[in-house]
Amino acid sequence: MRRSSSGALKDEVIVNSTQTNGPEERVVVTGFGTICSWGEDVDQLWRHLCAGDPAYGPSSSLAEQAGDALSLQAHLQTHSAAEVSFDPRARFLGRNIRPVDRTGRLAIIAAENALESSRWTEELRGEHLVGLSLGTLFGSVQTISAFDRRGLEAGPKYVKPLDFANTVINAAAGQTAIWHGLRGTNSTVAGGSPAALQAIGQARDLLRAGRADAMLAGGAEELCFESFYGFQQAGHLATGEDPQALPFDARGTGLVLAEGAALLALETESRARERGIDARAVILGHGSAFDPSRGRKEPSAVRAVDRAVRSALADARVEPGEIDVVFAGSAGRPAADRAEALGLQSVFAERNGSGPVPVTAVKACLGESFGASGAFQTLALVLAIEHGQVPATRGLEQLPDDLVAPSLDFRRQLLDLRPRVGLVTSMGLDGNAVALVVGAPDRPVGAP
Repeated sequence: MRRSSSGALKDEVIVNSTQTNGPEERVVVTGFGTICSWGEDVDQLWRHLCAGDPAYGPSSSLAEQAGDALSLQAHLQTHSAAEVSFDPRARFLGRNIRPVDRTGRLAIIAAENALESSRWTEELRGEHLVGLSLGTLFGSVQTISAFDRRGLEAGPKYVKPLDFANTVINAAAGQTAIWHGLRGTNSTVAGGSPAALQAIGQARDLLRAGRADAMLAGGAEELCFESFYGFQQAGHLATGEDPQALPFDARGTGLVLAEGAALLALETESRARERGIDARAVILGHGSAFDPSRGRKEPSAVRAVDRAVRSALADARVEPGEIDVVFAGSAGRPAADRAEALGLQSVFAERNGSGPVPVTAVKACLGESFGASGAFQTLALVLAIEHGQVPATRGLEQLPDDLVAPSLDFRRQLLDLRPRVGLVTSMGLDGNAVALVVGAPDRPVGAP
Protein backbone atom coordinates (compact mmCIF):
# COMPACT_ATOMS: atom_id res chain seq x y z
CA MET A 1 0.00 0.00 0.00
CA ARG A 2 1.39 3.43 -0.96
CA ARG A 3 0.50 6.77 0.58
CA SER A 4 -0.69 9.83 -1.33
CA SER A 5 0.68 13.33 -0.70
CA SER A 6 -2.06 13.77 1.92
CA GLY A 7 -0.80 10.72 3.81
CA ALA A 8 -3.86 8.55 3.02
CA LEU A 9 -3.37 5.06 1.72
CA LYS A 10 -3.53 5.27 -2.06
CA ASP A 11 -5.45 2.02 -2.56
CA GLU A 12 -8.19 3.27 -0.22
CA VAL A 13 -8.56 6.42 -2.32
CA ILE A 14 -8.91 4.27 -5.44
CA VAL A 15 -11.56 2.04 -3.88
CA ASN A 16 -13.57 5.01 -2.67
CA SER A 17 -13.42 6.60 -6.11
CA THR A 18 -15.25 3.62 -7.64
CA GLN A 19 -18.21 3.88 -5.29
CA THR A 20 -19.84 6.59 -7.43
CA ASN A 21 -21.07 4.04 -9.97
CA GLY A 22 -24.85 3.83 -10.10
CA PRO A 23 -27.07 0.83 -10.85
CA GLU A 24 -27.79 2.27 -14.30
CA GLU A 25 -24.13 2.82 -15.22
CA ARG A 26 -23.38 1.22 -18.57
CA VAL A 27 -20.41 -1.13 -18.87
CA VAL A 28 -18.58 -0.89 -22.17
CA VAL A 29 -15.98 -2.87 -24.08
CA THR A 30 -12.91 -0.72 -24.73
CA GLY A 31 -10.56 -3.38 -26.12
CA PHE A 32 -9.88 -7.07 -26.50
CA GLY A 33 -7.08 -9.55 -26.92
CA THR A 34 -6.88 -13.10 -28.20
CA ILE A 35 -4.64 -15.96 -29.11
CA CYS A 36 -5.90 -18.94 -31.10
CA SER A 37 -4.69 -21.24 -33.86
CA TRP A 38 -4.88 -18.26 -36.25
CA GLY A 39 -2.51 -16.26 -34.06
CA GLU A 40 -3.05 -13.06 -32.08
CA ASP A 41 -4.32 -10.70 -34.81
CA VAL A 42 -8.04 -9.97 -34.23
CA ASP A 43 -8.44 -8.61 -37.76
CA GLN A 44 -7.10 -11.88 -39.15
CA LEU A 45 -9.49 -13.85 -36.95
CA TRP A 46 -12.39 -11.81 -38.31
CA ARG A 47 -11.32 -12.35 -41.93
CA HIS A 48 -11.16 -16.12 -41.37
CA LEU A 49 -14.60 -16.18 -39.73
CA CYS A 50 -16.17 -14.23 -42.59
CA ALA A 51 -14.47 -16.50 -45.13
CA GLY A 52 -15.69 -19.61 -43.31
CA ASP A 53 -12.19 -21.04 -42.82
CA PRO A 54 -11.69 -23.83 -40.26
CA ALA A 55 -9.21 -23.07 -37.49
CA TYR A 56 -8.59 -26.78 -36.94
CA GLY A 57 -6.74 -29.52 -38.75
CA PRO A 58 -4.51 -32.55 -38.13
CA SER A 59 -2.78 -32.29 -34.75
CA SER A 60 0.94 -32.84 -34.48
CA SER A 61 1.29 -32.87 -30.70
CA LEU A 62 -1.54 -34.84 -29.09
CA ALA A 63 0.05 -38.25 -29.57
CA GLU A 64 3.46 -36.85 -28.59
CA GLN A 65 2.02 -35.59 -25.31
CA ALA A 66 0.79 -39.07 -24.42
CA GLY A 67 4.34 -40.38 -24.12
CA ASP A 68 5.57 -43.86 -24.99
CA ALA A 69 5.01 -45.08 -21.44
CA LEU A 70 1.25 -44.78 -21.80
CA SER A 71 1.12 -46.64 -25.11
CA LEU A 72 -2.15 -44.90 -25.90
CA GLN A 73 -1.31 -43.17 -29.16
CA ALA A 74 -2.83 -45.98 -31.20
CA HIS A 75 -6.15 -45.49 -29.42
CA LEU A 76 -6.61 -41.93 -30.67
CA GLN A 77 -9.29 -42.13 -33.33
CA THR A 78 -8.44 -38.70 -34.74
CA HIS A 79 -5.78 -36.08 -34.24
CA SER A 80 -7.91 -33.20 -35.58
CA ALA A 81 -7.92 -30.11 -33.35
CA ALA A 82 -7.32 -26.35 -33.33
CA GLU A 83 -3.89 -25.98 -31.76
CA VAL A 84 -2.08 -22.76 -30.90
CA SER A 85 1.47 -22.67 -32.20
CA PHE A 86 3.93 -20.28 -30.54
CA ASP A 87 7.40 -20.34 -29.04
CA PRO A 88 7.14 -19.18 -25.40
CA ARG A 89 10.84 -18.30 -25.21
CA ALA A 90 10.56 -16.03 -28.25
CA ARG A 91 7.16 -14.61 -27.26
CA PHE A 92 8.33 -13.75 -23.72
CA LEU A 93 11.89 -12.87 -24.66
CA GLY A 94 14.05 -12.03 -21.66
CA ARG A 95 11.40 -12.88 -19.05
CA ASN A 96 11.14 -15.93 -16.79
CA ILE A 97 8.21 -17.94 -18.12
CA ARG A 98 9.15 -21.20 -16.35
CA PRO A 99 6.68 -20.80 -13.45
CA VAL A 100 3.76 -20.42 -15.89
CA ASP A 101 2.21 -23.41 -17.67
CA ARG A 102 0.38 -23.46 -21.00
CA THR A 103 -3.04 -22.22 -19.85
CA GLY A 104 -1.38 -19.36 -17.98
CA ARG A 105 0.72 -18.42 -20.98
CA LEU A 106 -2.34 -18.28 -23.22
CA ALA A 107 -4.16 -16.08 -20.70
CA ILE A 108 -1.14 -13.80 -20.25
CA ILE A 109 -0.87 -13.22 -24.00
CA ALA A 110 -4.60 -12.48 -24.39
CA ALA A 111 -4.43 -10.11 -21.41
CA GLU A 112 -1.40 -8.30 -22.82
CA ASN A 113 -3.21 -7.73 -26.10
CA ALA A 114 -6.42 -6.61 -24.36
CA LEU A 115 -4.57 -4.15 -22.13
CA GLU A 116 -2.74 -2.69 -25.11
CA SER A 117 -5.95 -2.47 -27.15
CA SER A 118 -7.76 -0.63 -24.34
CA ARG A 119 -4.75 1.56 -23.45
CA TRP A 120 -4.49 0.39 -19.85
CA THR A 121 -0.78 1.13 -19.53
CA GLU A 122 1.43 -0.17 -16.74
CA GLU A 123 1.38 3.29 -15.16
CA LEU A 124 -2.43 3.45 -15.21
CA ARG A 125 -2.67 -0.06 -13.79
CA GLY A 126 -0.58 1.16 -10.88
CA GLU A 127 -3.09 3.92 -10.18
CA HIS A 128 -6.36 2.02 -10.67
CA LEU A 129 -7.88 -1.27 -9.61
CA VAL A 130 -7.91 -3.40 -12.76
CA GLY A 131 -9.20 -6.92 -12.12
CA LEU A 132 -9.55 -10.22 -13.98
CA SER A 133 -12.43 -12.67 -14.28
CA LEU A 134 -11.27 -15.76 -16.17
CA GLY A 135 -13.43 -18.64 -17.33
CA THR A 136 -12.12 -22.18 -17.82
CA LEU A 137 -13.34 -25.76 -17.81
CA PHE A 138 -10.23 -27.67 -16.77
CA GLY A 139 -7.49 -25.21 -16.01
CA SER A 140 -4.17 -26.99 -16.46
CA VAL A 141 -5.01 -30.66 -16.96
CA GLN A 142 -1.67 -31.39 -18.60
CA THR A 143 0.23 -30.01 -15.61
CA ILE A 144 -1.95 -31.91 -13.14
CA SER A 145 -1.41 -35.14 -15.06
CA ALA A 146 2.35 -34.58 -15.33
CA PHE A 147 2.59 -33.89 -11.60
CA ASP A 148 0.69 -37.07 -10.72
CA ARG A 149 2.52 -39.22 -13.26
CA ARG A 150 5.96 -38.13 -12.10
CA GLY A 151 5.03 -38.75 -8.49
CA LEU A 152 3.85 -42.28 -9.29
CA GLU A 153 6.71 -43.21 -11.61
CA ALA A 154 9.73 -41.49 -10.02
CA GLY A 155 8.52 -41.04 -6.47
CA PRO A 156 6.96 -38.16 -4.53
CA LYS A 157 10.25 -36.37 -3.82
CA TYR A 158 10.90 -35.99 -7.57
CA VAL A 159 7.78 -34.02 -8.43
CA LYS A 160 8.34 -30.46 -9.65
CA PRO A 161 7.30 -27.70 -7.22
CA LEU A 162 6.45 -25.42 -10.16
CA ASP A 163 4.01 -28.04 -11.45
CA PHE A 164 2.31 -28.24 -8.07
CA ALA A 165 1.68 -24.48 -8.06
CA ASN A 166 -0.15 -24.81 -11.36
CA THR A 167 -2.39 -27.75 -10.40
CA VAL A 168 -4.99 -25.41 -8.84
CA ILE A 169 -7.68 -24.20 -11.22
CA ASN A 170 -7.10 -20.52 -10.46
CA ALA A 171 -3.38 -20.67 -11.31
CA ALA A 172 -3.77 -19.09 -14.76
CA ALA A 173 -5.77 -16.14 -13.42
CA GLY A 174 -3.29 -15.60 -10.61
CA GLN A 175 -0.26 -15.81 -12.89
CA THR A 176 -1.85 -13.39 -15.35
CA ALA A 177 -2.53 -10.87 -12.58
CA ILE A 178 1.04 -11.19 -11.28
CA TRP A 179 2.48 -10.83 -14.77
CA HIS A 180 0.51 -7.69 -15.65
CA GLY A 181 0.18 -6.07 -12.22
CA LEU A 182 -3.60 -6.44 -11.98
CA ARG A 183 -4.45 -5.43 -8.42
CA GLY A 184 -8.24 -5.67 -8.55
CA THR A 185 -10.57 -8.63 -8.11
CA ASN A 186 -9.06 -11.88 -9.35
CA SER A 187 -11.63 -14.59 -10.06
CA THR A 188 -11.72 -17.94 -11.82
CA VAL A 189 -15.09 -19.15 -13.13
CA ALA A 190 -15.19 -22.91 -13.73
CA GLY A 191 -18.52 -23.12 -15.55
CA GLY A 192 -17.70 -25.31 -18.54
CA SER A 193 -18.41 -24.03 -22.04
CA PRO A 194 -20.39 -21.00 -20.79
CA ALA A 195 -17.65 -20.04 -18.29
CA ALA A 196 -16.42 -17.02 -20.26
CA LEU A 197 -19.96 -15.65 -20.55
CA GLN A 198 -20.36 -16.07 -16.79
CA ALA A 199 -17.03 -14.29 -16.27
CA ILE A 200 -18.08 -11.37 -18.48
CA GLY A 201 -21.40 -11.12 -16.64
CA GLN A 202 -19.62 -11.21 -13.28
CA ALA A 203 -17.20 -8.48 -14.36
CA ARG A 204 -20.05 -6.29 -15.54
CA ASP A 205 -21.81 -6.62 -12.20
CA LEU A 206 -18.62 -5.82 -10.26
CA LEU A 207 -18.08 -2.67 -12.31
CA ARG A 208 -21.65 -1.48 -11.85
CA ALA A 209 -21.35 -2.11 -8.12
CA GLY A 210 -18.22 0.03 -7.94
CA ARG A 211 -15.95 -2.88 -7.00
CA ALA A 212 -13.38 -2.25 -9.73
CA ASP A 213 -12.14 0.48 -12.05
CA ALA A 214 -11.75 -1.90 -14.97
CA MET A 215 -11.91 -5.64 -15.61
CA LEU A 216 -10.47 -8.09 -18.08
CA ALA A 217 -13.06 -10.81 -18.64
CA GLY A 218 -13.17 -13.90 -20.83
CA GLY A 219 -11.61 -17.32 -20.80
CA ALA A 220 -8.63 -19.56 -21.49
CA GLU A 221 -8.35 -23.25 -22.26
CA GLU A 222 -5.45 -25.48 -23.25
CA LEU A 223 -5.58 -28.51 -25.51
CA CYS A 224 -3.89 -31.60 -24.13
CA PHE A 225 -3.86 -35.34 -24.65
CA GLU A 226 -5.60 -36.12 -21.37
CA SER A 227 -8.70 -34.02 -22.06
CA PHE A 228 -8.76 -35.02 -25.73
CA TYR A 229 -8.65 -38.72 -24.88
CA GLY A 230 -11.28 -38.29 -22.17
CA PHE A 231 -13.74 -36.64 -24.55
CA GLN A 232 -13.05 -39.31 -27.13
CA GLN A 233 -13.80 -42.08 -24.64
CA ALA A 234 -17.01 -40.29 -23.62
CA GLY A 235 -18.12 -40.22 -27.27
CA HIS A 236 -18.25 -36.43 -27.58
CA LEU A 237 -15.77 -35.95 -30.45
CA ALA A 238 -16.58 -35.66 -34.15
CA THR A 239 -15.89 -38.85 -36.06
CA GLY A 240 -14.80 -39.74 -39.58
CA GLU A 241 -11.61 -39.49 -41.61
CA ASP A 242 -11.92 -35.70 -41.73
CA PRO A 243 -13.80 -34.68 -38.57
CA GLN A 244 -15.74 -31.44 -38.91
CA ALA A 245 -17.63 -29.24 -36.47
CA LEU A 246 -21.15 -29.01 -37.91
CA PRO A 247 -23.45 -27.01 -35.60
CA PHE A 248 -27.21 -27.45 -36.20
CA ASP A 249 -26.50 -29.77 -39.14
CA ALA A 250 -28.10 -33.22 -39.33
CA ARG A 251 -24.67 -34.64 -40.21
CA GLY A 252 -23.05 -33.42 -36.98
CA THR A 253 -21.31 -36.17 -35.01
CA GLY A 254 -19.57 -34.29 -32.21
CA LEU A 255 -17.00 -31.72 -31.18
CA VAL A 256 -13.70 -30.64 -32.68
CA LEU A 257 -11.58 -29.48 -29.75
CA ALA A 258 -9.67 -26.21 -29.70
CA GLU A 259 -7.51 -24.13 -27.39
CA GLY A 260 -6.84 -20.45 -26.94
CA ALA A 261 -7.72 -17.42 -24.87
CA ALA A 262 -9.85 -14.33 -25.40
CA LEU A 263 -10.34 -11.41 -23.01
CA LEU A 264 -12.48 -8.28 -23.24
CA ALA A 265 -11.42 -5.08 -21.49
CA LEU A 266 -14.46 -3.69 -19.64
CA GLU A 267 -15.04 -0.45 -17.75
CA THR A 268 -17.90 1.91 -17.03
CA GLU A 269 -18.91 4.30 -19.76
CA SER A 270 -18.08 7.30 -17.59
CA ARG A 271 -14.54 6.06 -16.88
CA ALA A 272 -13.93 5.35 -20.56
CA ARG A 273 -15.08 8.89 -21.32
CA GLU A 274 -12.70 10.26 -18.67
CA ARG A 275 -9.84 8.30 -20.25
CA GLY A 276 -10.72 9.54 -23.71
CA ILE A 277 -11.17 6.06 -25.16
CA ASP A 278 -14.01 4.99 -27.43
CA ALA A 279 -16.44 2.24 -26.47
CA ARG A 280 -16.53 -0.70 -28.89
CA ALA A 281 -19.76 -2.22 -27.50
CA VAL A 282 -21.95 -2.26 -24.37
CA ILE A 283 -22.61 -5.27 -22.12
CA LEU A 284 -26.34 -4.83 -21.60
CA GLY A 285 -27.30 -7.90 -19.57
CA HIS A 286 -26.73 -11.54 -18.76
CA GLY A 287 -28.67 -14.53 -17.46
CA SER A 288 -28.03 -18.09 -16.34
CA ALA A 289 -30.01 -21.28 -15.78
CA PHE A 290 -29.26 -24.94 -15.16
CA ASP A 291 -30.51 -28.19 -16.62
CA PRO A 292 -30.37 -30.85 -13.87
CA SER A 293 -30.66 -33.61 -16.48
CA ARG A 294 -27.40 -32.41 -18.14
CA GLY A 295 -28.97 -32.73 -21.56
CA ARG A 296 -30.36 -36.22 -21.05
CA LYS A 297 -33.95 -34.96 -20.99
CA GLU A 298 -34.63 -32.64 -23.90
CA PRO A 299 -37.53 -30.69 -22.34
CA SER A 300 -35.37 -29.86 -19.31
CA ALA A 301 -32.47 -28.71 -21.52
CA VAL A 302 -34.77 -26.58 -23.68
CA ARG A 303 -36.29 -24.92 -20.63
CA ALA A 304 -32.80 -24.07 -19.31
CA VAL A 305 -31.90 -22.28 -22.54
CA ASP A 306 -35.26 -20.49 -22.53
CA ARG A 307 -34.79 -19.33 -18.90
CA ALA A 308 -31.22 -18.14 -19.46
CA VAL A 309 -32.16 -16.09 -22.53
CA ARG A 310 -35.26 -14.57 -20.93
CA SER A 311 -33.23 -13.69 -17.84
CA ALA A 312 -30.59 -11.96 -19.95
CA LEU A 313 -33.21 -10.05 -21.94
CA ALA A 314 -34.93 -8.91 -18.76
CA ASP A 315 -31.61 -7.79 -17.26
CA ALA A 316 -30.87 -5.83 -20.44
CA ARG A 317 -34.44 -4.47 -20.67
CA VAL A 318 -34.64 -5.75 -24.21
CA GLU A 319 -37.57 -7.47 -25.92
CA PRO A 320 -37.10 -10.54 -28.19
CA GLY A 321 -38.04 -8.42 -31.20
CA GLU A 322 -35.10 -6.06 -30.55
CA ILE A 323 -32.45 -8.78 -30.96
CA ASP A 324 -30.78 -8.43 -34.36
CA VAL A 325 -28.57 -11.54 -34.29
CA VAL A 326 -27.76 -14.59 -32.16
CA PHE A 327 -24.23 -15.97 -31.84
CA ALA A 328 -25.10 -19.45 -30.62
CA GLY A 329 -22.83 -21.78 -28.68
CA SER A 330 -23.66 -24.88 -30.72
CA ALA A 331 -20.58 -26.87 -31.68
CA GLY A 332 -21.73 -30.02 -33.46
CA ARG A 333 -23.18 -32.23 -30.71
CA PRO A 334 -26.64 -33.09 -32.13
CA ALA A 335 -28.62 -33.30 -28.87
CA ALA A 336 -27.11 -30.12 -27.40
CA ASP A 337 -27.49 -28.18 -30.64
CA ARG A 338 -31.10 -29.27 -30.93
CA ALA A 339 -31.89 -28.19 -27.35
CA GLU A 340 -30.30 -24.79 -27.94
CA ALA A 341 -32.24 -24.28 -31.17
CA LEU A 342 -35.55 -25.27 -29.58
CA GLY A 343 -34.86 -22.98 -26.62
CA LEU A 344 -34.24 -20.09 -29.00
CA GLN A 345 -37.42 -20.95 -30.89
CA SER A 346 -39.38 -20.75 -27.65
CA VAL A 347 -38.12 -17.23 -26.91
CA PHE A 348 -38.15 -15.74 -30.40
CA ALA A 349 -41.60 -17.00 -31.28
CA GLU A 350 -42.58 -13.77 -29.48
CA ARG A 351 -40.91 -11.42 -31.97
CA ASN A 352 -44.32 -9.98 -32.87
CA GLY A 353 -43.78 -9.39 -36.57
CA SER A 354 -40.08 -8.46 -36.34
CA GLY A 355 -39.13 -11.21 -38.78
CA PRO A 356 -36.73 -14.10 -38.19
CA VAL A 357 -33.59 -13.42 -36.16
CA PRO A 358 -30.33 -14.47 -37.85
CA VAL A 359 -28.53 -17.27 -35.95
CA THR A 360 -24.89 -18.20 -36.48
CA ALA A 361 -22.44 -20.53 -34.72
CA VAL A 362 -18.78 -19.53 -35.02
CA LYS A 363 -17.59 -22.76 -33.38
CA ALA A 364 -18.07 -24.30 -36.82
CA CYS A 365 -14.84 -22.47 -37.65
CA LEU A 366 -13.17 -22.09 -34.27
CA GLY A 367 -13.92 -25.48 -32.73
CA GLU A 368 -14.87 -25.97 -29.08
CA SER A 369 -12.50 -24.22 -26.67
CA PHE A 370 -14.84 -24.64 -23.67
CA GLY A 371 -13.92 -22.01 -21.06
CA ALA A 372 -12.64 -19.65 -23.77
CA SER A 373 -15.40 -20.22 -26.31
CA GLY A 374 -17.97 -17.75 -24.95
CA ALA A 375 -15.38 -14.97 -25.10
CA PHE A 376 -14.62 -15.77 -28.74
CA GLN A 377 -18.38 -15.72 -29.50
CA THR A 378 -18.76 -12.36 -27.75
CA LEU A 379 -15.75 -10.95 -29.56
CA ALA A 380 -17.26 -12.11 -32.87
CA LEU A 381 -20.48 -10.25 -32.03
CA VAL A 382 -18.55 -7.07 -31.16
CA LEU A 383 -16.70 -7.33 -34.49
CA ALA A 384 -20.01 -7.85 -36.30
CA ILE A 385 -21.28 -4.62 -34.73
CA GLU A 386 -18.15 -2.81 -35.91
CA HIS A 387 -17.87 -4.29 -39.40
CA GLY A 388 -21.54 -4.61 -40.32
CA GLN A 389 -21.37 -8.28 -41.23
CA VAL A 390 -22.52 -11.55 -39.65
CA PRO A 391 -20.46 -14.67 -40.49
CA ALA A 392 -22.30 -17.76 -41.70
CA THR A 393 -22.29 -21.09 -39.89
CA ARG A 394 -19.59 -22.93 -41.80
CA GLY A 395 -20.70 -26.21 -43.38
CA LEU A 396 -24.41 -25.88 -42.55
CA GLU A 397 -26.25 -27.77 -45.29
CA GLN A 398 -28.81 -30.13 -43.75
CA LEU A 399 -30.87 -28.35 -41.11
CA PRO A 400 -33.23 -30.92 -39.51
CA ASP A 401 -36.85 -30.32 -40.49
CA ASP A 402 -38.01 -29.92 -36.88
CA LEU A 403 -35.52 -27.06 -36.34
CA VAL A 404 -36.94 -25.01 -39.21
CA ALA A 405 -38.95 -22.20 -37.64
CA PRO A 406 -40.29 -18.86 -38.92
CA SER A 407 -38.63 -17.05 -36.00
CA LEU A 408 -35.04 -18.23 -36.71
CA ASP A 409 -32.81 -17.69 -39.75
CA PHE A 410 -29.91 -20.15 -39.51
CA ARG A 411 -27.26 -18.42 -41.59
CA ARG A 412 -25.70 -20.39 -44.42
CA GLN A 413 -24.15 -17.33 -46.05
CA LEU A 414 -22.40 -14.16 -44.90
CA LEU A 415 -24.99 -11.50 -44.02
CA ASP A 416 -24.53 -7.75 -44.43
CA LEU A 417 -26.02 -6.48 -41.20
CA ARG A 418 -24.86 -4.08 -38.51
CA PRO A 419 -26.49 -5.34 -35.31
CA ARG A 420 -27.75 -2.84 -32.77
CA VAL A 421 -28.37 -5.53 -30.17
CA GLY A 422 -27.10 -9.09 -30.24
CA LEU A 423 -27.36 -12.21 -28.11
CA VAL A 424 -24.66 -14.74 -27.23
CA THR A 425 -25.71 -18.15 -25.89
CA SER A 426 -23.93 -21.22 -24.59
CA MET A 427 -24.89 -24.54 -23.03
CA GLY A 428 -22.35 -26.72 -21.27
CA LEU A 429 -21.95 -30.47 -20.96
CA ASP A 430 -22.82 -30.19 -17.27
CA GLY A 431 -26.16 -28.42 -17.80
CA ASN A 432 -25.10 -24.78 -17.45
CA ALA A 433 -26.95 -22.44 -19.81
CA VAL A 434 -25.84 -18.81 -20.09
CA ALA A 435 -26.86 -15.87 -22.26
CA LEU A 436 -25.29 -12.44 -22.74
CA VAL A 437 -26.82 -9.36 -24.42
CA VAL A 438 -24.44 -6.96 -26.18
CA GLY A 439 -25.34 -3.65 -27.78
CA ALA A 440 -23.81 -1.13 -30.15
CA PRO A 441 -22.03 1.69 -28.30
CA ASP A 442 -24.19 4.41 -29.83
CA ARG A 443 -27.46 2.73 -28.87
CA PRO A 444 -29.22 5.02 -26.34
CA VAL A 445 -30.12 3.58 -22.94
CA GLY A 446 -33.55 1.99 -23.09
CA ALA A 447 -33.88 2.53 -26.87
CA PRO A 448 -34.76 -0.20 -29.37
